[in-house]
Formats: sequence, structure tokens, C-alpha cells
Amino acid sequence: MCGIVGIASTLPVTERAWLAAGRDAMTHRGPDDSGELWSSDGTVGLAHRRLAIIDLSPGGHQPMTDSRGALRIVFNGEIYNFREVRGKLETLGYHFTSHSDTEVLLAAYRHWGKDFLAQLNGMFAFALHDTERRTLLLARDRAGEKPLYYHLAGGTLRFASELKGLLADRALERRIDPEALDSYLAAGFAGAERCMLRGFRKLPPAHSLCFQLQDGSARIDRYWVPPEPPEPNGGQLQGEELLLDELENLLEGAVRRQLVADVPVGLLLSGGVDSSLVTAMAVRTSDRIRTFTITFPGQARFDEAEHARLVASHFGTEHIELPADPASADLLPALARQFDEPLVDSSMIPTYLVSRLVRRHCTVALGGDGGDELFGGYPHYERMLWMQRTLRMIPQGLRGLVASAAGQLPVGVKGRNWLIGLGTDLQRGIPMVNGCFDVAARRRLMAGQPTWFPSAEQYLQARVPPHADLLQRATRMDFSNYLSEDILVKVDRASMLASLEVRAPFLDQLLIEFAFGRVPSHLKATSSDKKVLLKRLAQRVLPPQFNRERKQGFSLPLADWLRHGAFRDLFNDVLRSPGSLFDRQEVDGLLRGHDHGRSNHERLFCLALFELWRREYGATL
Repeated sequence: MCGIVGIASTLPVTERAWLAAGRDAMTHRGPDDSGELWSSDGTVGLAHRRLAIIDLSPGGHQPMTDSRGALRIVFNGEIYNFREVRGKLETLGYHFTSHSDTEVLLAAYRHWGKDFLAQLNGMFAFALHDTERRTLLLARDRAGEKPLYYHLAGGTLRFASELKGLLADRALERRIDPEALDSYLAAGFAGAERCMLRGFRKLPPAHSLCFQLQDGSARIDRYWVPPEPPEPNGGQLQGEELLLDELENLLEGAVRRQLVADVPVGLLLSGGVDSSLVTAMAVRTSDRIRTFTITFPGQARFDEAEHARLVASHFGTEHIELPADPASADLLPALARQFDEPLVDSSMIPTYLVSRLVRRHCTVALGGDGGDELFGGYPHYERMLWMQRTLRMIPQGLRGLVASAAGQLPVGVKGRNWLIGLGTDLQRGIPMVNGCFDVAARRRLMAGQPTWFPSAEQYLQARVPPHADLLQRATRMDFSNYLSEDILVKVDRASMLASLEVRAPFLDQLLIEFAFGRVPSHLKATSSDKKVLLKRLAQRVLPPQFNRERKQGFSLPLADWLRHGAFRDLFNDVLRSPGSLFDRQEVDGLLRGHDHGRSNHERLFCLALFELWRREYGATL
């Protein structure tokens, strides 16, 4: 895991000092080594911070150049099948001087050109300078595990793993993009290619960008799409058993590949279905598996140590329980700075605390991210399917009237989002039941801000996959949006702040393609069950006493903390500041509603983290 930053321009670059500054602003991503390289004509500069995982020798130093001196690369991530790709290339006559997966990327590009992306199974973001073709190629992995920001203007392309790497160049303007802000207030993140700052973009997952040094043009292409779903009638009993066998084999293979490292590796074991299955597969690969569980002293309802202990004992892992330090409100400004863009997910706090503790014991950790999106694990999938089945006989017009009336209820009232969701056409759309603020609430929040306008609903609706099956639409939407723009961002930024690499076996390419292309919807979720196929695998391989129905997110008691104490004081200070963008009367109403038991804690977190981020980055609307 590393940090990359660079620039490519049609003209020689004269202002170069920012490149090293941007690289070193991401030292947390790579504390082990650093490098910088400029092309002979001064048009391309590449810089790198290294967290050494594979080939700890100087042979893994970056920027890396191929043996002919024509290709240069900076790379962040891991290629899990690099040994297989290397073997193919060796049979074709290629020779290697290191054991690094980075060197394999250079040779693979030399042989297959841009099509080499199809050969890669891993999490990655990289920039590859081809001096002969005079191009710079950027690419990002299929799920979006590794980040890649860029800024393209005036024949110059800048890129970095984190936004702060680019903002080391003080010449770049820090103005908020109103559309990105509206998306953030509606959904909790600035989606897809959007960035909270104007002029900056994110390369979407499964995409590449090819920049031409000759004329400054750039082309973005998608190199992979999830496969189409299986036919609806394809799930007979015999087929289900075959699918279960296939799932077990694929997960075991993914875990085996992701356990490869030249540094200590551990498993994040929460005691839930996903991390427990990863543990079950890991012990088949090695008899020396270390598992880590975080305990929260004094917070029994958030503590999963008992469930993790059952799994660890059953498989005989070296199990380590780490008591989390008390969460301090002082963490929030630091996390706002680290996260590049605001994110409505208060579990970033425990995710960072966990990463900081685990990093004392290992450099790489495997987790269970991706299982919910791929295999139907979220409770809202059940509820959507129940809604579709139950309400199909009620005219759309009548449901729309109920939804409109529900919009008049105070924000935070339990069930309000679901009632508003009744107005959704369930044959084509997806109700935004996990949204933060609807249009009316956003208008009140942004009263007096003439440069803002609501656009999120149209933007999000345009991203809904065009599938007749509601569950297919919902899971694919979450995979392309919530997973890549919330879950994976949270894990990447929080873990990398602690210089810990977190891997996700469920996001192995073969498992993703299996989940979307082979598993029928009824083996993912129904109106009365969720994560059907994964729970059947759990029944097969986990201890008999394991509770397959338990579902608890990784969280802390933010609602309680916001009623009094340091967190409430911080939120009051930030949100009632004269410089806040948000309407004071609306904010006070949200705080009063929270004090009266409404579910406003994540909404208040949304507003407070945005203002903290704005302070840290000096951004203006």
C-alpha cells in the first residue's frame, strides 16, 4: 500500500517543489521509503511513498523504470495474481530482477498494452508513463478499493492518491462544487467521479484515463463491467448446492491469494458472518493465523468480543483482543483532514481506532467488506422486497400522496424515509431510504446560498442500474455507489492514517463476477431473509453455535454522545459558528429533535464533519 502523486504536461514543468510536498503530505500511506522521478524533457514528474508489503528489498523502490528505460510507474495497491501473470510472461521470454508485483505491471503493459488491465486481479491505482507513445495511463481497480484523484486543465494533468497530495500545489483553487455538496447532503458522499472541490475529479472504479502528452487530450474508458445476472429460473436445489460449492472454493482461493505478504498479516474478526467465513478459509491455508477483535469497555451493546471468541476458539487461531481507547472529540478535526472529502459515516471513528491498534501487531489485515453488497446482506434489501410484494396492489398515485404527506413530518422521525420511499416506482427506481436530507430539508439548510441548487435526485436516479429485478438494482447500485464511495473510502483513509493495509477477499474479481453473474436473487435476499447463500456456507463451515442471524454494524454510541459532553460541545461550536454555511434555525431544529429522541445523530455528523473539513481545507462555496 502506498501513496502516489504526479504531473504530466504538454510543456516542461517549471514549478516542481509541490510534487515532493504532495508526496510527503501522504507519508502515512508509505512510511518506509520515498522517491521522485522526472522525465528528461521535464514534462512528466512521478513521486511515491512506499509501505513495503511485497519484496521488502530496494528492488521494490518506486518510481520504477523497466529495463529499457522506456516505461515508468508509480503504483498503489496489491496485485494478488501477480505470480500467475509473471509466470505467463516468463514463458514468453520476459526476465525479472525483483520479486515485486510492480515490476510485473511494467512487463504486462509492455506485452499486452492497455489490455493488460484485464489480466489483473487486485486492488490498485497507478500511473504509467510510456515515453515511446508519449502517454500517461491512469487506472483504478474494479471495486474502487484504492483512490485516485486528478485535476485536468490547460494541457496539464495532475493526480494523487489523496486530495491533499494535489492541494500541495497552492495554485489550485479550493472552491466547493455545489452539485457535489448537494449529493453529499442527500446521499452522504459526493458520488462517482465527482469531487467536493471544483475542477478536481475522481477516476471511477474499473476505469482508465489515457493522457496524450502531444496535445493534452485525455480519454477515459471503462475496462470492466459486472456480468449480467443469471436467468430468474436458474435456482433449482441441485444448482444451489453447486453454487454453494463454487462459493466455498472461490472464497478459499481469494483468501489464500490475499494472505501472501512479506510482512505480518492478521484477520479482523468481528464475529459476524463475513469475517468469520474469511477466518474459516484462512485456517485452511495456514496453521498460524492471527485474529484481532476490538473490545469497547463500558459499551456492551457495541462489543462483539464474545462472538469473535467463539469463532477463534473453534478454529484455533492466535486470537488477540484489543481494548479500544475512548473516542475523543478531538479526533474529528484530524479525520476531517485525513478523509479528503467529508463522508457521512461516523463509524470512521472506530475504524481508525481499530486500525491504530492492529497496526501495532501487523502491517496487513484481511476484513469482510463487500459481502453485504454482493450477497444481499443489508436489512433494507428485505424491507424493499417486502414493500414491493405488499404494496403492488396500491395505485402509484395513492402511494405518492402518502409519500408527499410524509415529507411534512419532522426530519428524524422514525420511518419517515420509508414513507417518503412509497412514492418510488419500484419497477424502475430505488427508494432512498438511507439518505440524509430530502429536497425540502436541503432547501431549508441552504437558505441564503444562491450558488447552491438541488440536483442529487436526478443524478442518483440516472445511476440506477436498468434491471427489472429490484434486488439486482439495489445491490448493483450499492456496489457502484455506497461501497466504493463510503465503505471503501472509510476503510482506506482510516487504515492508511495508521499505515495499515486492509484487504477484502470478498472483492476478489472472481467472487464479484460469481456474485453478480451466477447467484440468483432469491439466494441473496428475500422479503424475510438476507444473505441467504452466505449463511448456508456459514452453516456448513462455522461452529454449530454460531449465530448466523445477528447483524451489527461497526459503530459507537454517537447518539448518546451528542446529548451532552465533548462531542455535543464540538458540534455546537462548529454548527453555530457565524461562518457556517448551514441555516442556523434549521440546525437548531435538528439539535432539538435529537434531544427529543429523533434519529438525527448521523445528520448532525454530516453537517459538522462538512464544516470541520471546510475549515481544514480552507474551501469556500
